[in-house]
Amino acid sequence: MDSWQFDLVAQNIVNGILLGTMYGIAAIGLSLIFGTMRIVFIAQGSVLVFFAYLCFWLFKLFGIDPYLSIIPVVLVGLILGAAFYYGLFKEAAALQDRISSLLIAVGLMFTLENFMLLVWSPNPRAVVTSYGFYSYTILGIHLTLNRLIGLLIAILATIGVLTFLKKTLIGTAVRAASEDVEASTLMGINPNRVNAVTFAIGIGLAAVAGINVASTYSFDPVYGFDIAIKALFALTLGGIGTIYGALLGGIFIGLVEMLGTYFVGGGWAQAILFSVFLVVLTIRPNGLFGKTGQKA
Repeated sequence: MDSWQFDLVAQNIVNGILLGTMYGIAAIGLSLIFGTMRIVFIAQGSVLVFFAYLCFWLFKLFGIDPYLSIIPVVLVGLILGAAFYYGLFKEAAALQDRISSLLIAVGLMFTLENFMLLVWSPNPRAVVTSYGFYSYTILGIHLTLNRLIGLLIAILATIGVLTFLKKTLIGTAVRAASEDVEASTLMGINPNRVNAVTFAIGIGLAAVAGINVASTYSFDPVYGFDIAIKALFALTLGGIGTIYGALLGGIFIGLVEMLGTYFVGGGWAQAILFSVFLVVLTIRPNGLFGKTGQKA
């Protein structure tokens, strides 16, 4: 392999890691929601894109830097997550049959997509900042500042969620509910409160990922479904119930996608991704980093 080819492969590996962190953050939110309520929240991608638009308009209308908007945008995400639970999923989460919750999530996904199409049009958008063009070259690999910031935010978000789950009282309640809802209820844990907190954090993480998307990539209203599918892949590959596994699963998806595009072209990249997904789960049904009964 020539040196320039090696540099291109290394560049695609780095780009895959940086892309995968976006899938990973979304997957962590899915992991929390599924872990406590067994709800496959397929609308996570559309919610993520909604927050990308919110970040975009805060920047466009008020000149608020995307990374400075993280506090108000995440706050909106936390409130919206609790509202989603109490308004849409509270009754469905109590049912043994999960079809109702899945259909609600699908309905929410299409509602958000059509809302964004009406309000913001199908045209792709992106947040373009002056420092977004700053880049560093290390050993022939180009690293843009906004992607490095996105990677840092992803790592901090993962550490924050792990700390919350392991070091706080409500986090312990969330873990207990994910292990056994009935037993945790008998111990005095309010399942609705735990579910609302979990949903709020899951949507808050979608807000974080949305800010990373807005400041790094272009996006449109229907971009969310692709993100949701890959976040579900990341969650499953990483191991359901492991927070760090969800992030690493997202990075794995990003690497497969970028390297597949480089070696065989974008048309085959998705087919390769699906194939790798099936092969890995055939060999390790609990995911690359998951174990039976393990919770993060």
